[in-house]
Amino acid sequence: MKLFDLHGQRAVITGATRGLGQSMAIALAEAGADLVLLQRNTQNTETQEKVNQLGRECHLIECDLQDMGQVRLAIDHVVKQAGKIDILVNNAGIQRRSPAIDFSEKDWDDVIDINLKSIFLLCREAGKMMISNQYGKIINIASLVSFQGGITVPAYAAAKGGVAQLTKALSNEWAKFGINVNAIAPGYMATDLNEALLNDENRSRQILERIPAERWGNPDDMKGAVIFLASQASNYVNGHVLAVDGGWLGR
Repeated sequence: MKLFDLHGQRAVITGATRGLGQSMAIALAEAGADLVLLQRNTQNTETQEKVNQLGRECHLIECDLQDMGQVRLAIDHVVKQAGKIDILVNNAGIQRRSPAIDFSEKDWDDVIDINLKSIFLLCREAGKMMISNQYGKIINIASLVSFQGGITVPAYAAAKGGVAQLTKALSNEWAKFGINVNAIAPGYMATDLNEALLNDENRSRQILERIPAERWGNPDDMKGAVIFLASQASNYVNGHVLAVDGGWLGR
């Protein structure tokens, strides 16, 4: 079990106030990591409290991922407050749904900025420090639409396709420095991000019928994957996009 032990490690995670991000944050803490949560609203302390109950440190740093000025400075703030970064989990994301012919430029820009550009900037700044330390674990959250086109989500599909390719590109550059850059592609998860699909009886049924596991995923299904990619167990795993999808992609 020493391969999966994260004691002495400091993990930074975005989008951890609920859903997949909260479960991954708790998983990292359960494995021994101390956490820094980048949040737009630092008044929301639910995840911090859950982490503290596990006996781990947890700092909150305000960062609005739509504000690229804040994003560029976020890693500096982390280092000043928490001392170091061993693990970066880029989880935060938004969704906008509309047929492509009606999809607005603002929605496009909002989705691309938060779901792709902010990830690049956080990776870039964390990467500088990880290269200096000759060690680091970066885990980006991709999607099934990193592989497939999706329906009425052109910006989301473009961003998540970009996340998968960015993961591979950074891995190619940084693997020699002892930095593992990988991604997790969640399948259809019962979270707020998929509320529109869950509320569409016909579409929800169609999705469920295609999942070999015969159920939607839940946030705790992400725990094992994030611990694996954050730990020494994945030291020779580079540029991989790990699907956690109940078998969807293999159907």
